[in-house]
Amino acid sequence: MSDIRDEVAETFAELFGSEPAGLWSAPGRVNLIGEHTDYNEGFVLPFAINRRTVVALGLREDRVIRVASGFADEAAEIAIADLAPGAVSGWPAYPLGVAWALGQLGADLAAVPGVDLYIESTVPVGAGLSSSAAIESAVALALNDVWRLGMDRRVLASVGQRAENEMVGAPTGIMDQSASLLGREDAAVFLDCRSLESEVVDLGFRAAGLELLVIDTGVEHQHATGGYADRRASCERGAAALGVTSLRDVTDLTAARDLLDDETFRRVRHVVTENQRVLDTVRALREDGPLAIGGLLDASHVSMRDDFEISVPELDLAVETAQANGAIGARMTGGGFGGSAIALVPAESISRVLVAVDGAFAEAGMQQPTMFTVTPSEGAKRER
Repeated sequence: MSDIRDEVAETFAELFGSEPAGLWSAPGRVNLIGEHTDYNEGFVLPFAINRRTVVALGLREDRVIRVASGFADEAAEIAIADLAPGAVSGWPAYPLGVAWALGQLGADLAAVPGVDLYIESTVPVGAGLSSSAAIESAVALALNDVWRLGMDRRVLASVGQRAENEMVGAPTGIMDQSASLLGREDAAVFLDCRSLESEVVDLGFRAAGLELLVIDTGVEHQHATGGYADRRASCERGAAALGVTSLRDVTDLTAARDLLDDETFRRVRHVVTENQRVLDTVRALREDGPLAIGGLLDASHVSMRDDFEISVPELDLAVETAQANGAIGARMTGGGFGGSAIALVPAESISRVLVAVDGAFAEAGMQQPTMFTVTPSEGAKRER
């Protein structure tokens, strides 16, 4: 982290002509299991990863927020009083949306000074590792500190979700921000997305000799458009037809089959069975350790591929190749329609999986994936 921290501080000074007041960072996340369950008030099991977004912040004497980043050519700025959905677009909607959402959740934005922000990240964009939540969480923590708002991390997770839902226009749940803000080393965050209660669950990958391999297919997805919103709408239709407020309350799939059309039933079945797989994974980790969860990861991928229909050929090939070459379990992760697969692999089999996946993609004429291992890591924090 030292290199990117220094780079961010130096670039901030070059752009804005002063030293930053501080640096904050927040991680991306891997969702171990529990996909598309969060906005259905279900269960998820993500963990923060050792790839982070770093934010440098400096206070201004006026009431303007200015943001710049290493992944955009131009800075964006807006008066705090003008923050509103639709007022900004593109990547600045993430950090500026956080400032707006802080006001929606209780901050008095009329009483805070303007700020300059510079953002840089090692979280791959479009890979299903929640680069957006890493930005939101780092900015939320920074503004919470310098504006002395005193909000706890669970509220800050809601801030990030509100920003993404209403400023960016992506209908995501609260999982990503919760993982980024609440993560711990060598542990996952078991989150009940209805009550927002969370527990830290030890993963024990290192002790079991396991590595978590990310296979980034290079197929980019965008949550603000297309299939993600369609799947969420389908879940809402299913819940309405079954007379429940959310699919969290569905326990009888036999009745659901009789009441729903085939496509909606399969969407509902994925959510109901995925919730149970999360509970089973937490139980297995606590009672038997990580070597016992492979079959649950595999079943999760099949459900996303066949019932929720959010996989793509590249993800399926990555999962199947990893499974055939030593992974104890593998699945796509994230919202789907691209992004990454994950594979839980004995350390001694990593090289074999890497070579096999590269070869399989080449043989299929697909773009070579980017592969790297990630470590369950600490959540958002002040760096300096």
